[in-house]
Amino acid sequence: MAHPVDNISRGQCGIAQLADSSTIMVDSKWVYLLSWMLFEANLGVLLGVYLPTIQHILGVTMFIRLFWVVGMAGLWWTMVLLAICCSCTLLTSISLSAVATNGVVESGGAYFIISRNLGAEFGSAVGILFYLANTVAASMYIVGGVEVLLMYIVPDMAIGGRDALHDTDPLGPLYNNYRIYGTVFLLLQVLIVAMGVKFVQLLAPVSLLCVILAILACFAGGVEKAITGSGQMVCSLDDRLIQSVVLYRNHNSSHTNITEPTICDVCDKSPGLTHLFCDSGEFCSEYTKVKIACTQGFPGFNMATLKDNLEPGYMERDEVLPGVRGKHDAEVVQDVTSTFFLLLAIYFPAVTGIMTGTNMSGDLRDPQRSIPSGTIAATVTTSIIYYALAILFAASVDRSVLRDKFGRSIDNNMVVSTLAWPSPWVVTVGSFLSTFGAALQCLCSAPRLLQSIAKDDVIPILAPFARVTANNEPLLGLLLTTFIAELAILLGAVDKIAEVLDFFFLMCYAFVNLIAFLHSVLRAPNWRPRFKYFHWLLSLMGAFLCFFIMFASDWHLALVACGLTFAIYKYVEWKGAKKEWGDGMRGLALTTAQYSLLKVEDKDPHPKNWRPQLLICLSTTWSKELIDLRAMSMLNLGAQLKAGRGLAIACAFLKASSDNAKDKQHAQEVKERLTKDMAKARLRGFGKTIFYTVDQMSGCVSALYQSIGIGGLRPNTVLLNWPKPEEPEEVELFVEKLIYGVANDNCVLVAKGITEFPDANDRLIGYIDIWWVVMDGGILMLIAYLLKQHKFSKPLH
Repeated sequence: MAHPVDNISRGQCGIAQLADSSTIMVDSKWVYLLSWMLFEANLGVLLGVYLPTIQHILGVTMFIRLFWVVGMAGLWWTMVLLAICCSCTLLTSISLSAVATNGVVESGGAYFIISRNLGAEFGSAVGILFYLANTVAASMYIVGGVEVLLMYIVPDMAIGGRDALHDTDPLGPLYNNYRIYGTVFLLLQVLIVAMGVKFVQLLAPVSLLCVILAILACFAGGVEKAITGSGQMVCSLDDRLIQSVVLYRNHNSSHTNITEPTICDVCDKSPGLTHLFCDSGEFCSEYTKVKIACTQGFPGFNMATLKDNLEPGYMERDEVLPGVRGKHDAEVVQDVTSTFFLLLAIYFPAVTGIMTGTNMSGDLRDPQRSIPSGTIAATVTTSIIYYALAILFAASVDRSVLRDKFGRSIDNNMVVSTLAWPSPWVVTVGSFLSTFGAALQCLCSAPRLLQSIAKDDVIPILAPFARVTANNEPLLGLLLTTFIAELAILLGAVDKIAEVLDFFFLMCYAFVNLIAFLHSVLRAPNWRPRFKYFHWLLSLMGAFLCFFIMFASDWHLALVACGLTFAIYKYVEWKGAKKEWGDGMRGLALTTAQYSLLKVEDKDPHPKNWRPQLLICLSTTWSKELIDLRAMSMLNLGAQLKAGRGLAIACAFLKASSDNAKDKQHAQEVKERLTKDMAKARLRGFGKTIFYTVDQMSGCVSALYQSIGIGGLRPNTVLLNWPKPEEPEEVELFVEKLIYGVANDNCVLVAKGITEFPDANDRLIGYIDIWWVVMDGGILMLIAYLLKQHKFSKPLH
């Protein structure tokens, strides 16, 4: 049958982008598989959310770092670490489910949900962080793939030979290999992405299949080695592991007749090995006291091994055992100083990816059902897999081997692949292919996410990135993504990139939790999530966990991430287009304002707390083209008097009728112009327009003075402009304003010759004269003081 499939390119890391549509003939039993591979709209829970989310979460970090985390932290503290990471993502998934089920979920993915609930400012800031997270994630996958390739698949490709892979200095040849090959792989994958996204999407099920087979091979290996005892042997001086390459290079001459010696054949104190340890004399005394032995490094499931791996054993850089310095060119030593929070920072990216299902919202048959159930199920499933793998490694691998991050003691093989059955290549090749596919997905989706942010038109500087090519590809976004990804690759190692990546994802997750929390505690009428397992306390705990992980891992980077978010927020607030998305931040502002107003008593303040709350009365002819100098000068004066940080309301009097549609339109235009002029004068406050007719003049002025303001926040000072004598109507209106201002117990300030008054750009010298003749109250002294607070009159006396 004919089955239409819209080719929607949606990466596991990002947001959607429509591509050319086509029609494909398929048999009905293959509809769902092709739907996932080509992303047909109308997907269900399994293929639309569950499997793609699992594919994204289960990544290379699980294979190349989880065993090392167990070796450093011990099983108990690894469980705590996994509990923190998985609880953070689970709580965020619950908050995300609540947000996703609050009304109709439109296409646009996680960024759309976050921005429309946080508002333009914070939404754009978090969107940029989400984009950076996707971009840096691509770098981490690429460098992880390079590590697997050079360390375990083709080490002879390393620039400088195999010996270069043993120098773990950040500026050494190993990291430089990561940088060079990472750059090459990045350019290769960018070329693939630039040619189109259909091939990229076809890799998704292949990548997931490789990961599943690799995990199953690990568990099968643990059982097989426990039964057969065929685990890889290692050579050690007591518990001090020796690099296998050193043993093969320095074995006794009596072994030269062995064609393919095993590690046990060369595990002895050969003259070459003795010379290596005793040449400097530093290790010689210990070397001569201990015996060298060939022991089982992979005993398989074993309770004794499990008990040995329960407690933590953190080590510093270049240590072979906790507190024991090792010989860098002979023993297996650590390349970093490990702590619990460092391990937490390195491993946290392994649990990210929970927004994959949300990013596919436009392709789901029922997003409100699929997103919560699929996302939470995937989060729970991957958490169980991580716990099970941690137990597997602790029960099946010797502690000293678990600390061997790069497999130096087992012929430079991957520890996890050595455990696997039937072949180590199942894990090695599977982990490499998974990194390649994941990096392609991120490089495909990150530019489209940037394009979506640019299309919202709230960050002017991103406007060029809204454009696409004739093939609907965001080429400029891809170029920027490539540049940022290259900067991350230059960090040189998975661990370094992971530490940076954490903060981008954690900021996104924190704000998702804050969205749900704010909507709940503010009891917004439009907050009606259908997800019944949500509670605002869970969102608060999720946000707390996000910030806790950030500041506990590296408070310097946490401050940088928060500062970047705030900087983007202020930039959008300053330069960005104004958008009304009915967001939670506006609800928070309204609730806060209401609470503050209710706290301010509606009575005369104490003299110590008195400050001028300005009502600037303007009666002038406004137009779009011309600037009224008198009105602009009044606004400038109001801004200069606002050093007291009081209320300011600028009110324009219009001789018109509120029943006339044209007059209403004119009033709206005047209000918009007034608001712009206030911004130009840097006068923060409110603009209003008042209709009046000749017979209603007195009533309008009186009603304005009595009703303007709310609660204890109402004007107490009226600023008037001296009228033009040749305009009787303006004189009459001025008199009405003056009379009712005094009658209403307001201070009345009259500015005469306002156009001669200096504006904010002038710098004055001299004195402020106070004519203390008739009015001898403190208001004259206060006006002079307030004027002196402004930068234009600071030099005055």
